[in-house]
Amino acid sequence: MVARTRNLFAFAYLPGQEARFVPAGRLTLTETPSPNPTARELASAFAYGTRYLDRADSFELDPVSLSLIDRQAVRGKLLFPANGLPEFGGLRDAAPDAWGRRVIEARRKVPANTLSEADYLLEAGSDRVGALDIREGLTSPARPSASDLHSLGYLLQAAELVEADLPVPAHLMDILGAGPSAGGARPKATVRDDEGGLWLAKFPARNDTFDVALAEICRLELARRCALTVPEVRHLDIGTRSVMLIRRFDRFWAPAGQYPADGALHDTRPGTQLTESRVPFVSGLTLVGCSEFESPLKSYAGLARAIRQRAHTGHIARDNEELYARMVFNIFVSNDDDHLRNHGFVRDPRIGGWQLSPLYDVVPQPGVAFERRLHLEVGAQGKAATLDNALTHFSAFVSDRARALEVMRRILGRSSSVENGF
Repeated sequence: MVARTRNLFAFAYLPGQEARFVPAGRLTLTETPSPNPTARELASAFAYGTRYLDRADSFELDPVSLSLIDRQAVRGKLLFPANGLPEFGGLRDAAPDAWGRRVIEARRKVPANTLSEADYLLEAGSDRVGALDIREGLTSPARPSASDLHSLGYLLQAAELVEADLPVPAHLMDILGAGPSAGGARPKATVRDDEGGLWLAKFPARNDTFDVALAEICRLELARRCALTVPEVRHLDIGTRSVMLIRRFDRFWAPAGQYPADGALHDTRPGTQLTESRVPFVSGLTLVGCSEFESPLKSYAGLARAIRQRAHTGHIARDNEELYARMVFNIFVSNDDDHLRNHGFVRDPRIGGWQLSPLYDVVPQPGVAFERRLHLEVGAQGKAATLDNALTHFSAFVSDRARALEVMRRILGRSSSVENGF
């Protein structure tokens, strides 16, 4: 079959005085069709724009494959994904997730997995995660796709039709918006509240056997009480259905051309004379430099190593200790959905570097078993979800064994006190 090459343009959102998207470079995708859509071959190349490289406020789109540590080294060069990957991790993170692809397919009225990767990238809309947008041309406009919070009932109805592979009326499809680019395969949509704040609404799925939204909210609030970094979450009942809202931590509000003096960017709120700006985001997959198929072969220690290599030097120690605490927390709540796409990193413009993002996607799986395992390797006993195993590789995260034990006591102590208080 004949390969098809398409040239797309990556735009980066720069939160300066004008706070706008600017062209960052050209992405070339070459896709070879196959009778099996899931077996299509993809090759990627990228070239930064020289004007983008000349901007003092520009940032790297991918800290591994598209690093800007040496701008002269990449000027005028065609760059390729590291480690022989078919696509750039930082751009893949701006693509629609599994649910987003289903929404796009429903809008286009095509069978599953039959669109090109270029089409999925273009259809994700400008409200995708992070500070990137992918467009067909340099003059192509942004395509905001967030719905109003008051449309949640209609959003639920549209999501149920998509999940059931049923036709979605045009007016509901318009409300559902574009496909989100983070969060996995569960039904969801991006919404704005009455103040203009951006949230991710997560809906119940057809085969749920328990209230997943309420369970995730409880686990995230438990994580917050364990001193982990967690965005704001809310619970809503829409009719008889349970919906979780989680504030988008890849957005912040500040006066035009300025940044908050202190505090977490994701804690800022809309206000008079404040402008919404975007925070660059990449997943753990991107920071480690691997594909999703390789994620089960990776470890928390490997992610900690990537933090030491790629994160801002002022945040390495704090981020690795928090990563260790999150691993312990996942052991405690039996969260085995801890794959590398569910670990994220944001680039704080105030420090000009990457740091661990707030925690997200923590859903315990009810079950009874003699042995529990996480997705990522925990320690010397592999994926075994035990504190003994977590202690075997403590040196990858914290300075000494005493500090590792202190982290464990904090997680278990605060978790137990909350559980006993229910």
